Amino acid sequence: MVKIGVIGCGKIAQTRHLPEYATNPHAKLVGYYDKIRERSVQMAELYGGKVYETYYDMINDPEIDAVSICVENRNHAEITNAALYAGKHVLVEKPMAVTLAECESMVAAAEFNGKHLMVGHNMRFDPVHRRAKELLQAGVIGDIITFRTTIGNAGPEGWSPDRDAWFFDKDKAAMGALSDLGIHKLDLMQYLTGQTVIETTAKVMTLNKHDDHGNFIGVDDNALCILRMNGGAVGTLAASWTVYGKECNSTCLYGTKGIMLIYSDPGAPIVVRDMSNTSTAYSFEPTTRSGVIDEFVDALEHDREPEIDGKKALTIMSTVFASIKSSEISRTVAVNSSFVSHL
Repeated sequence: MVKIGVIGCGKIAQTRHLPEYATNPHAKLVGYYDKIRERSVQMAELYGGKVYETYYDMINDPEIDAVSICVENRNHAEITNAALYAGKHVLVEKPMAVTLAECESMVAAAEFNGKHLMVGHNMRFDPVHRRAKELLQAGVIGDIITFRTTIGNAGPEGWSPDRDAWFFDKDKAAMGALSDLGIHKLDLMQYLTGQTVIETTAKVMTLNKHDDHGNFIGVDDNALCILRMNGGAVGTLAASWTVYGKECNSTCLYGTKGIMLIYSDPGAPIVVRDMSNTSTAYSFEPTTRSGVIDEFVDALEHDREPEIDGKKALTIMSTVFASIKSSEISRTVAVNSSFVSHL
C-alpha cells in the first residue's frame, strides 16, 4: 500500500489525482496541502486524511511514501527536489519545470536519493493511443515517414477554478499553450513513433489572448513546430489556446504502407487506410481514468521506473525550450543531441 500526500488541491488534483488515488486499491490518501487552506480541508473531508500547514510538514512526515505535486509551474522544481531529498517518490504535473536547469536538477535529485520521479504525461496511457502503438509496431502502415498532430481548446480560463489567471502570468506559468497542451503531443509523438525529437523549427506566439487591461497575455497562446526525429520521421505539431469551438485533438501518421488517423474520424478513434484505400476502423470502450496515477502507484509497488520518468520527460522539456529558442531566433534548433546517430 502506497501512502500518498497531495501538494496543491486545485483543478487537476480534484479531477484526476485525488479521485484516481482514492479508487486505486494499492494507494491510500494520507494528507493534503494547498496554499489556500480551505481547499486542503475540503479534500481531507472528502477523502479522509490530514491537512498539513506547509508542504515541508508533509514531505518530512514518515507516514508519507510519495507525493503528487499539482502546483503552479514555477514551483515544480523547488517542491519536487525538496520531496526527493526528504526521501519521497514524486509524481509532478507537467510541464516538469520552467527551465532546463531545473529539469536536470530534478532528474539528478531522483538519482542521488534513489527515488522514483514521474511526470504527468497522460496521452500515452489513453487506450486508443496504446492500441495505435501496437498497430504501428505490427507494421500496419509500414515505416513512419511524416506526421501531423494538433491539440487546441479555448484556453485555461474556461476550466480553471475561479477563473484562476496564473496560467497567463509569465512569472507563475513561465510558458503558455506549448507547455500546457503541445507538451502532451510531444510525448505522444515520441511514444507512437518510438523516436526522439532532434530538431525543431518553431513559431511560438501570442495572437489573441488579452488580460483584463486589454494587453496581450505574458505567455504564448499558439505554437507551431516542425519536428525532425532521430529515426528519420518528420512532422508538424500545432498547439492552441484559441480554438473557440469544439476542441481539436487529432494525429495523422503517414507511412510507407498506409495512413493512420487518430481522433480524426468522428466514426472511430482509429482509422487505418492501406495503399488500396481500404479503411479499417477501431472502436473502444470509453475510460474515465487517465492511467497516470495507476502507472505511478504500480511503479512504486514493484520498485520500477515509471514509464514516463524524469529522463524521458527531460527530452520533452528540452524540445519545448528549443522550440521557444527557435521562435526567438527564427532558425532551426538542434535538441537531444545524445539521441543523434553518429555514423
